[in-house]
Amino acid sequence: MNNIAVVILNWNGKKLLEEFLPFVIKYSGNAAIYVADNASTDESVTYVKSAFPQIKIIENIGNYGYAKGYNEALKQVDEEIYALVNSDIEVTENWLLPIADLFKKDQETAIIQPKILDYYKRDTFEYAGAAGGFLDKYGFPYCRGRIFETLEKDNGQYNDETEIFWASGACFFIRKNVFWELDGLDEDFFAHQEEIDLCWRAFNKNHKIKVCGSSHVYHVGGATLKNTNPKKTFLNFRNSLWMMTKNLPKGKLIPVLFIRLCFDGIAGLRFVFQGKFTHLWAVLKAHFYFYTCLFKFLNKRESKQYKNYYKTKSIVYNYFIIGKKNFNNSL
Repeated sequence: MNNIAVVILNWNGKKLLEEFLPFVIKYSGNAAIYVADNASTDESVTYVKSAFPQIKIIENIGNYGYAKGYNEALKQVDEEIYALVNSDIEVTENWLLPIADLFKKDQETAIIQPKILDYYKRDTFEYAGAAGGFLDKYGFPYCRGRIFETLEKDNGQYNDETEIFWASGACFFIRKNVFWELDGLDEDFFAHQEEIDLCWRAFNKNHKIKVCGSSHVYHVGGATLKNTNPKKTFLNFRNSLWMMTKNLPKGKLIPVLFIRLCFDGIAGLRFVFQGKFTHLWAVLKAHFYFYTCLFKFLNKRESKQYKNYYKTKSIVYNYFIIGKKNFNNSL
């Protein structure tokens, strides 16, 4: 495991580092451990330097968010495999071993995600990634173990090693050469769904993405930005449209985007009926930013996009109309 770098991105997360960094140190063997700090104004850096002098610290000069924060930090990491780990992740004993073995035995696999469980409900999958992610035809993300807000219990049903479409930014591993072949994370995203964009671009270059069910971690979730925060709504809606503009196959770009925009309109009306007017404004603002940056993201399109990017046509229809809320019966 000496070719793995565990890189924890931090911004004003001293309390999280106090709680979770000891687990990373205890259970990561001889992997290198880095804390990449996004110009925190709390005592995060001072704490790590004094409590864990063996940890390597990378200090970014600004709060660059997830995408640029990692891009800048990883330029200073030499190990062959990057493990991008949120500061609110509790790792477990031997969490690295099965992932290291999978990378070793399958050279075509570029990205791997462990199984992600809920920190508070430890027998339940966590929203951000669960047991590996997919997209439907209209770009809505869902996971093995999580469809929209419905979370499955972990009964060992996803303890396998299998291909997925995207790995969660909460905790995933990527080969260094692949990360830089893809030019890293898209810094325009700032935060949210940039890992799906990265995986989609990897998929279009024939790289395999897998989940390793014999490795698991626990995720607090929402430690930096809670689901109730309209900024999170804005980032998710805006970034999803940008991601689709970059990666949808040529023949599907206009029709799929049009239908997705209609879905977003329905979501906005739902926020009205729920009295969540700040979230409605977040959706409207996301669409404004999408249109103003449309040509910029059209210019980011690669020459090759594969048509078989989705596993099911409409997870929205299956979930809200038919009532299929479990991954195994939703396809």
